[in-house]
Amino acid sequence: MKVYTKMGDEGKTTLFGGPPVSKSNERLNAYGSVDELNSHVGLLRCLTKHLPIDNQLEVIQHRLFQVGSHLACGDESLRNQLPAFKALFKEELELQIDEASKKLPELKNFILPGGSEASCHAHICRTICRRAERELFSLESLNSTEKEIGRYLNRLSDYFFIFARWLNVELKVSDVMWRKER
Repeated sequence: MKVYTKMGDEGKTTLFGGPPVSKSNERLNAYGSVDELNSHVGLLRCLTKHLPIDNQLEVIQHRLFQVGSHLACGDESLRNQLPAFKALFKEELELQIDEASKKLPELKNFILPGGSEASCHAHICRTICRRAERELFSLESLNSTEKEIGRYLNRLSDYFFIFARWLNVELKVSDVMWRKER
């Protein structure tokens, strides 16, 4: 099977089970951001493979692939045949956030992305995740699975914020505090 169809040469592509759509299609933008996020999570894993967070990040990558499959499907009846995206996934993130938060100093100021390289990459994951969430919620009508995916992406961006801070603590690097201009 060839990887190229030449349809993209004219600014078109297809969603799984659907007709050709513009490459500026909102659904395509949403799953493109999820794909971008998954790539950045892979990069973050390369930087943190020696830390206990690696297993969590691998699970997140698999879940993001599942999110992408739901968003890339252009046919509602086919989408309903995909594996369910469970509320449990969001609840697992909440437990991980709560556990990691216990190890963090109280946050009394805004922080800037910085400190360690790994923390910076976690912040990049956070911002891409926020974009993917906005793009998902810009779709005209969401089914119950897509609404659950939206809740998951919302919690996942919180996860990346907490783990950016956790990585700095783990790597013995200070967060970068925002200083109000005088």
